[in-house]
Amino acid sequence: MNTMYTRQEKTTDVKDDPKARELLRQAFQKTARWQPDFRGFQADICVNVNGKESQGTVVVKGPRDVTVSLSDTDLQQWTHNQISMMAVHRGPRSFEESDGKYVLTLEGDEDHPLGQRLTIHGDGMESWYRIKDHRITQINRKMPHMAFTINVEDSLLTQDDTYLTTRYTVYYFSPKDATLQNVESFSDTHTRIASSDLPGTRRIISYEDGQIVVKTITFTNHRML
Repeated sequence: MNTMYTRQEKTTDVKDDPKARELLRQAFQKTARWQPDFRGFQADICVNVNGKESQGTVVVKGPRDVTVSLSDTDLQQWTHNQISMMAVHRGPRSFEESDGKYVLTLEGDEDHPLGQRLTIHGDGMESWYRIKDHRITQINRKMPHMAFTINVEDSLLTQDDTYLTTRYTVYYFSPKDATLQNVESFSDTHTRIASSDLPGTRRIISYEDGQIVVKTITFTNHRML
């Protein structure tokens, strides 16, 4: 499973809350992304699935321009999806181009351990977040075939004074009855090259076909484009 998705704007009669907008804007600005003039990178990769390794390369030119070459063709699409997801989340964009184009409101008590609930209206996915200490700590979305909750558990503070997520867990639910379908635990490390924080490793622990599966992607020999 992965969390690649396309959000569609829909009209809403809900009135925008300036406090919610400012809260999310601050969290957005404190989230690490590649710089606006980022041209991409290439690296060698090693994918390990429960001890079985596959070697290859990746070229990332932008959020939608990722090329993976891997000796195990069965793993190539999965690896491409993972790295594309990283690139989409890290790609440079403005607040107005992302969540800022929707109507935003606050709900509930801000004393929740993960922070106050912020609802995004009109994105077609019934999205809502929790925000605490200028960080998005939880993401909730619903689609026709899947609903998911992402809990951000750990982050690091980069040299640019922005937060880069290092550990998070994704809970996948049935959108019809909220039955838990799967859980994936992600752990990431990063490598600083010039002024960019590039992916170093990703480990994913999940449940597949009756067993616990551990997959890792290790990036080495980074070269900026």
